[in-house]
Amino acid sequence: MKHYSKLKETKISSKTLYKGVLNVKLDSVKLLNNKTATRIYFEHQGASGILPVEDGYVYLVQQYRYPIGLVTWEIPAGKREKGQSFLACARAELKQETGLSAKSIKEIMVFHPCNAFSSEVQHLYLATGLSRGATDPDEDEFLNVQKFPLKKAYQMIKKGEITDAKTILTLQWYQLNHS
Repeated sequence: MKHYSKLKETKISSKTLYKGVLNVKLDSVKLLNNKTATRIYFEHQGASGILPVEDGYVYLVQQYRYPIGLVTWEIPAGKREKGQSFLACARAELKQETGLSAKSIKEIMVFHPCNAFSSEVQHLYLATGLSRGATDPDEDEFLNVQKFPLKKAYQMIKKGEITDAKTILTLQWYQLNHS
């Protein structure tokens, strides 16, 4: 099996095809064999997700996801605003989507959800010491919030009722580290 010591493609040129919440980029790159190829991808400023856990329960939000045409169960999460830290983003999404605040927020992992076609990086957090307040979702967000026993959430993953990657990752992380 061949081994490459320097796995890297070099950008030759870049063009923005669409500029908006996500930018769509088309780049020309030089490959290791000196040939050229094109790469089309989404440029994304990052997001945060947060797993709110309390006394054996987890809070999840239910929402309709247009690209897949399904209603999903997910941890609170959202895109980072320009200049906003990932931690501040997680804290804001928790409050906006669930009305919860946390005494303790701990980063549990960083991952790239779609690294073949997006520059997005997500920082995932655990929220504990929860207190309740009013929700304040974005004007284009319609959410249901529900508290589930952790065991039920794990079963929902097994049954295919939770399919969102960040939610599966955080719940599996919690199960591995708190059982």
